[in-house]
Amino acid sequence: MTPLYSIAEIIAATGGEALNVAADAVSSISIDSREIAPGALFVAIRGENFDGHDFVAGAIEAGAVAAMVSAERAEGLEGLPLIVVRDALEGLYGLARFSRERSKARVVAVTGSVGKTSVKEAIRAVMAAHGRTHASIRSFNNHWGVPLMVARMPADAEYGVFEIGMSAAGEITPLSQLVRPHVAVITTVAPAHLEFFASEAAIADAKAEILAGLEPGGQVILGADHPNIGRLRDHARSAGVDAVTYGFDAQADVRLEGYRGSAEGGGARLSGNGLDVELKVATPGRHTLANGAGALLAAREAGVPVEVAISVLARHGAPEGRGLAYRLGPEPNPLVLVDESYNANPASMRAALDVFGQMKAQGGRRVLVLGDMRELGAGADELHRALVPAILAAAPDAVWLAGAHMEALAGLLPEGLVAGHATVAEEIFQRIAGGLAYGDLIMIKGSNSLRLGALAGEIRSRFGQ
Repeated sequence: MTPLYSIAEIIAATGGEALNVAADAVSSISIDSREIAPGALFVAIRGENFDGHDFVAGAIEAGAVAAMVSAERAEGLEGLPLIVVRDALEGLYGLARFSRERSKARVVAVTGSVGKTSVKEAIRAVMAAHGRTHASIRSFNNHWGVPLMVARMPADAEYGVFEIGMSAAGEITPLSQLVRPHVAVITTVAPAHLEFFASEAAIADAKAEILAGLEPGGQVILGADHPNIGRLRDHARSAGVDAVTYGFDAQADVRLEGYRGSAEGGGARLSGNGLDVELKVATPGRHTLANGAGALLAAREAGVPVEVAISVLARHGAPEGRGLAYRLGPEPNPLVLVDESYNANPASMRAALDVFGQMKAQGGRRVLVLGDMRELGAGADELHRALVPAILAAAPDAVWLAGAHMEALAGLLPEGLVAGHATVAEEIFQRIAGGLAYGDLIMIKGSNSLRLGALAGEIRSRFGQ
């Protein structure tokens, strides 16, 4: 296996000191002692609920050849192979800067209120069909996830794609400056994290921080289907950055027209900015087609041929927990589970309900499980109540509600439509799963902190996958 870094490179990148390290190089980097590969470097960062220094010995026993530790915690770890730095998280940033400096990859960074991971995964799939590609895993998009993902980038990668998230102003700037993208994508601006922002306009300003790290001559690609697109354009203009907008909006530089959708996916004509092509995606919903358009534009700007992107996107499905559909059990009437359990805000909730409204049950009932949309601030209950028209338009036969905020809309739905409600979601998992049958259609949507993914797993286990 090709080494990721030599020990000498790690020392140079971090200013650390090697103690008892016999290896010459490391093959991977991990911050989780449960996911150590042989030859790894374990970085002992501190989290809100853990301190990696408590797991150094276990990481070495699991196969790590060294652990990067903060100097103040090195005492008590004598005899173990260590790279001692002033602060372990700072050391990880040092490795990430070294990785980015040596890399010749074309790099894309993705942010936005909705669709970050889906667009990042679509770009990854397109790039991987054309060259050696490194991408963020899952949603590793915060102050430790981004440096970890950049530090893991192999020296010979031809493409890199990184997701950048935030919950407060000022968080994206240093991460973008670390990633140094050639292409930046802002998928959309929506009322997510309103608990920490005064308005959607303030969210747009925070998302525009991704421009701070853009390489000279770089381009920003902006989803246009939201009211703050003009504000994002202004940020790009002020930064002297070339901007290309995309979406269903008639004023977008690259427009999606003539949408056709089904339970198997969707398609439309994509035209403008030198394009006039038919774009298809393998996941239902107008929003997934817009995500595909953003991925195509980012990959094109990074050097991937358009025809490669079109071919890949036609086959590329949704990531787990973000609209992935499962057909469970015997045909022709399986139970169809649409797993949207990873996250939720008003924009993504409406998009999911629109998809659900277009889908047909296989002879059974149409069931919705809706969980709280978190971090919406003082107006959270009103934002939940505002979902009622979209819920009714989706035409469910039964609605299960989970979380304190969902109670705000329960009384606004027709009598008999709400099958049950619990503030603690797990309290109704068994009732929901036990009431399903083959032929039913069920969609699960809510913020990740409600752990609705566990319900999706329970249903998959019960009904055949």
